[in-house]
Amino acid sequence: MNKPGTKSAATGGSARPAPASADSPPQPSGMPASRPIPVGFLLAVLTFACFSTARHFDYIELDDPDFISANPHELGGLSWAGIKWAFQLGHGDYWHPVTWLSLMCDVSLFGPGPAGPHLVNVLLHTANMALLFWLLRRWTGAVWRSAMVAALFGLHPLRVESVAWVTERKDVLSALFWLLTLWAYGRYVSRVEGREPRAGRSSSALDPRPSTLDYLLALAFFALGLMSKATLVTVPFVLLLLDY
Repeated sequence: MNKPGTKSAATGGSARPAPASADSPPQPSGMPASRPIPVGFLLAVLTFACFSTARHFDYIELDDPDFISANPHELGGLSWAGIKWAFQLGHGDYWHPVTWLSLMCDVSLFGPGPAGPHLVNVLLHTANMALLFWLLRRWTGAVWRSAMVAALFGLHPLRVESVAWVTERKDVLSALFWLLTLWAYGRYVSRVEGREPRAGRSSSALDPRPSTLDYLLALAFFALGLMSKATLVTVPFVLLLLDY
């Protein structure tokens, strides 16, 4: 018998709400649901606007002549001879063929002036900020906290050197491949643990495909990042922290 003043589900009473799943984190009471796409778009616009004046900057004498402005291999644009040179050792202090190739593409697309490389740096940094926001939102479900972290990364004054200096192409380019490595590795781990839903389906319809492709993608992005800047040798330790 039911206690006075209570109703059972069979007599028309309301059942208790199901607990929120991990795929849809609960919103704080009184707070409207946030839409990540407009937030990410706004962050991208702010980041691009903040650094867009860099496209009017000139080359500087610190390393830019070795990297592009007085480098005949770079000024020749993308070619088979240039590709062969990029993968050789002996020029500069680092081995970063992907960075060399990206600067050759700039010359082929925009000419030898500094406007093209500066613009590409700004676009790469904007893409990195948007990708960081998307990853954090995907992993945590928190829109505004993810936006704050991405905005701090995208708009912090420490990013000026990486974006406004052509030689630091290796920084923004390696950051792109680092974030893509995290994305691919995250997909791999999710499918191994059986938590990755099929596209366009509910979370109960788990993807039965093997995760080999995601693992190979993570390795490929990691290799491209290493060929952009050797600092990415620390990425495996970041993946261990992500697992933890």
